[in-house]
Amino acid sequence: MARTVILHEQGGPEVLRIEDRPVGDPGPGEIRIRHHAIGLNFIDVYQRSGLYKIALPSGLGQEAAGVVEAVGAGVTHLRPGDRAAYGGSNPPGAYSEARVMKADMVVPLPEGIGFDTAAAMMLKGLTVNYLFRRTFPLKRGDTVLFHAAAGGVGLIACQWARDDGIRLIATAGSDEKCRLALDHGATHAINYRSADWVAKVREITGGRGVDAVMDSVGKDTFDGSLDCLRPLGMMMSFGNASGPVPPVDLLKLSSRGSLQITRPTLFTHIADPANLRAMAGELFEKVKSGAVRIQIDQRFPLADVAKAQEALEARATTGSTVLIP
Repeated sequence: MARTVILHEQGGPEVLRIEDRPVGDPGPGEIRIRHHAIGLNFIDVYQRSGLYKIALPSGLGQEAAGVVEAVGAGVTHLRPGDRAAYGGSNPPGAYSEARVMKADMVVPLPEGIGFDTAAAMMLKGLTVNYLFRRTFPLKRGDTVLFHAAAGGVGLIACQWARDDGIRLIATAGSDEKCRLALDHGATHAINYRSADWVAKVREITGGRGVDAVMDSVGKDTFDGSLDCLRPLGMMMSFGNASGPVPPVDLLKLSSRGSLQITRPTLFTHIADPANLRAMAGELFEKVKSGAVRIQIDQRFPLADVAKAQEALEARATTGSTVLIP
């Protein structure tokens, strides 16, 4: 048996239930993993709230790290006793002490990277990887605007940009969060609550605009983000923290200079196990080299999962948050 968060209905944090569930043995192509740390992400909130529809009842959670307890037939890249981690889970189910899942979603965890660190970085770090290197490959000297830059994804992005020679303009909701982004490698930081961030971006770029916008906020920042792009620039909308973006009039893109727009997801990029392992390897190298340091600012016991999600939704967190089973 393993304590597991189960969603029987979608709604507020109060719908989260912790139940003792049998784990069972892995079948062909599966593993059983005992979690040591679990990551918290906005996609978990979207699935719980109903913004993203999922089949119920359901587990919840997309990233975790722990030790492989058993492997099913055909699994060759993992063995019992291996340290392992994952970021991206279909179906969700990381909010648990242990689970059986598809082995292709899980990668070996190198020595020198702790379980807490891995659980706090897998989904977020792989997200930064596909934004910077696969969605609209950036090169040294490019300029990007990154919203919510003091969060878990944002702080990784600030460091990744610094290491790759990319100028990153950060936005955040307080002076303290702006300082945090700057400390992690952002070239500029704008407090969107006290400044006209669109005008500031234009000022910083000498009126040119940025090469790309990476926006996980959604509705509140979408139109302003388009106004920050240079002609032929790329808008990457990869989250909805303020709510989903309303339907888009494509003429907005042509009138602003033939802009490009995409709504990517990590799951598309890691559907191929070989691609997942390559992306994870790039992330691990960034962390092991010290170029990217994972900041964990909040830890909650699994029993307090509702409090953890409330803090995330209220934008009362910085860096990454982990749950401890």
